[in-house]
Amino acid sequence: EDAAAKAMEMYDADGDGFIAGEELDNSPALKASMETLDTDGDGKVSESEIEARILVWQETRAGLTAIRCKVTVDGRSLEDATVTFEPEEFLGDAIQTAFGKTNFAGLAAPKIPKEMRPTPDTPPGIQLGLYKVKISKLVNGKETIPSRFNEETILGQQIAMDDPEIIEQKLVFEIKSK
Repeated sequence: EDAAAKAMEMYDADGDGFIAGEELDNSPALKASMETLDTDGDGKVSESEIEARILVWQETRAGLTAIRCKVTVDGRSLEDATVTFEPEEFLGDAIQTAFGKTNFAGLAAPKIPKEMRPTPDTPPGIQLGLYKVKISKLVNGKETIPSRFNEETILGQQIAMDDPEIIEQKLVFEIKSK
């Protein structure tokens, strides 16, 4: 219920009542969601816009949804990488982290692990929400993906039925090795 207020507390560094400019860089998920989040088109996010967005998700009554994403590195499909959708901290404990492993074509279908789903027979998928996206590929115990795409990620994504990338099924993370 207080997720929007928590978001402002976490990211509105200058206390002006908006998350904008460099403040958005600290929340990759908010930044990636501006198309549907910034309803008045002022380039800033307010507490009321975040509240309204959360209400849209709740009104869909979707518990989980299935998505696919594609990961490329330097224009080539990334195979055998872990893609983690980590919910924004301000959303609280109700939204669970989802994981996927890329195949030979760089495609992954992130899911909440079975033991974390509401019930054992809940189908696989991901919850609606705002996520930091982390991409990791270990080779011989060493991370091969730059930290700006995993531990210090700049990647974010909104999972919502009206998000353009979800609607068009064109959720692509194009990362650079350098």
